[in-house]
Amino acid sequence: MSTEDVPLPITSSTEPDWASDAVACYRDVLQALDAAGVPCAVGGAFALHEHTGIWRTTKDLDFLIEAGEVPRALASLREAGFETWIEDPVWLAKASRGEYFVDLISGVGNATLPVERSWIERALPAEILGMPCRVLAAEEMIASKVFVTRRERFDGSDVVHLIHARGRGLDWARVLHLLEQHWQMLYWSLVLFAYVYPSETDMVPEQLWVELSQRLTREALHPRPDAVFRGSLIDPLMFAIDVDEWGKRNLYREYCEEHPSLLTPGEEPEDRKGDREEAA
Repeated sequence: MSTEDVPLPITSSTEPDWASDAVACYRDVLQALDAAGVPCAVGGAFALHEHTGIWRTTKDLDFLIEAGEVPRALASLREAGFETWIEDPVWLAKASRGEYFVDLISGVGNATLPVERSWIERALPAEILGMPCRVLAAEEMIASKVFVTRRERFDGSDVVHLIHARGRGLDWARVLHLLEQHWQMLYWSLVLFAYVYPSETDMVPEQLWVELSQRLTREALHPRPDAVFRGSLIDPLMFAIDVDEWGKRNLYREYCEEHPSLLTPGEEPEDRKGDREEAA
């Protein structure tokens, strides 16, 4: 099935009719991580609902977690009967049971922003499927989503809805701090918000509009000759020609190669390791 044939999620205020296997899977994950004392915060569709009231069907549960905590998290999930693996050592580990799985996310996929302890400490108490947990704060959710811009996946609507739901109460200084090195991406998201909700732009502080608009004007009118091409951070596939044929730097590859805390799976039980080797 091609990407174009996969049904896309539709947003609604109605909670999905979760399959019993999905509920059991997600509850067992929450229970296992809590019992192991792994500091983490729920993100993704469940956190989006907590902040905005928007539901969309999902087959996974996202956890934001520091890279150093991933081996302990995977060990606790293996002990609970899940299959685990590292999907991308820069930012993503997974655990699955049946057709349902969880993502352990240690940063932004293009290696620009790692999950830090402050993200977990700022997470908010919540309840997911009847289980107590913590969900990622809106500020960190926005920072984690502005780079989800690839052709097959775009989280711009999530960012817009987060601003619409939480804008007046957001710690905008925190958002700007998280995205300071990539403030243009924040500005892009704010412009998208202004397009979608033109009568509600006062949800964003006037000072922020002015500051970022002035920054953009200065840089646009006086570009630095040594400023580096950043297209690969947006989408390394759609901007491949710039790198492969036009000689531009591949910041995505550089950031990945220089990543300070790549994920490791930790110790895997010998019996499970043998099962995986036989299956391979």
